[in-house]
Amino acid sequence: MERFTKDYQVFFWEEHIPTEHHLPYLEYHAFENTEVVAIRPRIPISWQGKDVETGLSRLLDQFIQQHRILSPVLWFYTPMMFPFAKHVEAAAVVYDCMDELTSFHFAPPELVIYERQLIQHADVVFTGGYSIFEAKHDQHRNIHLFPSSVDVNHFISARRTVFTPPEQANLPKPIFGYCGVIDERVDLDLIAAVAAARPHWSIVMLGPVVKIDPSTLPRAENIHYLGQKPYSELPSYLSGWDVALMPFANNPATKFISPTKTPEYLSAGKPVVSTPVADVVRTYNHLESVLIADTVEKFVKACERALELSVDPTSWLADTDSFLALTSWDKTYLSMSSLIKAAIKTKQEKISGPAVFRPNGEYPYDYLIAGAGFAGSVLAERLAASGKRVFLCDRRPYIAGNTFDTRNEAGILIHKYGPHIFHTNSEQIFSYLSRFTRWRAYEHRVLAYVDGKLLPIPINRTTLNELYGLNMVDEASAANFLAERAEPMKEILTARDMVISQVGEDLYRTFFEGYTRKQWGLDPSQLDKSVTARIPTRTSTDDRYFLDSYQAMPAEGFTHLFENMLDHDNIRVETGVDHRELIPEKLAPRTIFTGPIDSYFDYRFGPLPYRSLEFRHETIDREHFQPVAVVNYPSETVPYTRITEYKYLTGQIHRKTSISYEYAKDDGEPYYPIPRPENQALYKRYEALARTQRDVIFVGRLGTYKYYNMDQVVGQALAVFGRLVEKEVEVDHNWNGAAE
Repeated sequence: MERFTKDYQVFFWEEHIPTEHHLPYLEYHAFENTEVVAIRPRIPISWQGKDVETGLSRLLDQFIQQHRILSPVLWFYTPMMFPFAKHVEAAAVVYDCMDELTSFHFAPPELVIYERQLIQHADVVFTGGYSIFEAKHDQHRNIHLFPSSVDVNHFISARRTVFTPPEQANLPKPIFGYCGVIDERVDLDLIAAVAAARPHWSIVMLGPVVKIDPSTLPRAENIHYLGQKPYSELPSYLSGWDVALMPFANNPATKFISPTKTPEYLSAGKPVVSTPVADVVRTYNHLESVLIADTVEKFVKACERALELSVDPTSWLADTDSFLALTSWDKTYLSMSSLIKAAIKTKQEKISGPAVFRPNGEYPYDYLIAGAGFAGSVLAERLAASGKRVFLCDRRPYIAGNTFDTRNEAGILIHKYGPHIFHTNSEQIFSYLSRFTRWRAYEHRVLAYVDGKLLPIPINRTTLNELYGLNMVDEASAANFLAERAEPMKEILTARDMVISQVGEDLYRTFFEGYTRKQWGLDPSQLDKSVTARIPTRTSTDDRYFLDSYQAMPAEGFTHLFENMLDHDNIRVETGVDHRELIPEKLAPRTIFTGPIDSYFDYRFGPLPYRSLEFRHETIDREHFQPVAVVNYPSETVPYTRITEYKYLTGQIHRKTSISYEYAKDDGEPYYPIPRPENQALYKRYEALARTQRDVIFVGRLGTYKYYNMDQVVGQALAVFGRLVEKEVEVDHNWNGAAE
């Protein structure tokens, strides 16, 4: 921040602290040798919730007015400050995402919502390490990696003889030191085990104890807690250490960390022993001076090896210094400053063309459509074909939504967001899409891995014969077999009820229970019956996953289909653009929104629950990996839900093959609305609010919070277009977003 004072006034707005005064106010803190001014809000101790947010918002407005600040750059280190500042008209919004704060103990539940809102509003996002970058890179089009830098000149003084702090001066050698916050990220059991294994070693723990009970800290004669120290004094402590430690635990709070102390330790000339933190392994594992160990025994041995290195650093210090020379706060500042200036310019120019009214008073476009997946693209094409001018934008850097496919590094066509298989019983939908693609005949088949066997799913007669060692030869015998196991119920309400009423407890547990728990994060008894109603049970040997009349895949891929669909003079396509960056009321009289309906309204009633997915793609050096495109793994002992092999879907011939492991999770891109009555009730509140929006139409799986197949989304979009034609003068919002 000090470096940014060359070009900007810099005010560091701190977290608010309580006051006994009955009114909120601001404290100004100026510091010697810096132009950065700290602003500390004081809020009456009795204020809570919305009162605090309103008070902070008013203080911020007053501050901006008093200092005559026009269009500031808002730089957020935490999403918790976004709610009271989001109304400010900013030249640019920066989100500096240094860690996955939602993984920390006592993280407020609203943090997830605020971060989602902040990312949507941000013009540029910085991340503090590789892991957090990989976790967030799909959430914003302008996101950049900035691993921790280091003030080398400050810490290198530890290599020289400096003042020795009295509390450390008389500790027995060797000294192994840790410097940083002592919280849930530190493996205290490891510290205790190392201290017990080597009682003649001194272990120094430097830093404040935060969010954990101090009474839980391991105590021993050779463990020394010296508390928090000023930044200026850190080199004097590090100079007395023999080895620097990074004893981080393996838990959600450490999954994405990129510790700043690694380069600080190395600048001080100390060898480092760390547990296998992903970013440490990825960045420093090649250095002789950084040792990684994942067990107590290995950690102790690594400490012993580091102790040997500390005796004669000449063998490793040169390589370490060469590595440290690649990074500096000056380089980080120059890169960040350049990106911020570019973001300001882009924001200023974003609507300079289309946002200007024409001389005759018309809008430049008839429709602004947010989202270039099936719902948005079908409506864009239909409206353009009818003579309407359409501005279509998508926050991702490409079209086709979740059906986006692309060639990987080996040249294999893959589906970035997991397998998408087209099937429909609608001749109208198939005929419409056939205008934009050639088709390749494809019938989808899925196997389930159960007790070492690959069995057809949905359950059919072959499944039953192989699972139970039977030889049923006709449908009647299979129907009788299932009827004997079925447990009829008076009322079928849940996904569990649906399956057990049809096939009984044993088959339910074998194929459905574990898979559903992994897929949805809930027990089937907590989900609506529609979840398992999608998967029928058969008495025949038909092993096709779908029985629709039309089953095929776009011959050149889904993305090519979308390119053809949107190739129209009346359509302007802008990717990497969030609709919130535009001024819809100046672009078009009507907006069609295909994103999450709750996000459109800034989660006014709380977030709608979605299930997300994560994919781990791999290229395998063999022609095929598995016998069908998809193999399900129902067992909860396997972390992923299924493996997909894409060459079956695309028909591509290649000497290698590409697969993806699919993991369901709570956070991330919204994929599946979670079908539960309370979720539907929450959606109804948003739906009612949507009906009051005279100029906005909500469509698609996310816009209407429905678990649609892609053909159903196309059908819904075509139906909406039909109603738009009927209501040419004024949109009737009684049908807003309804599928037909």
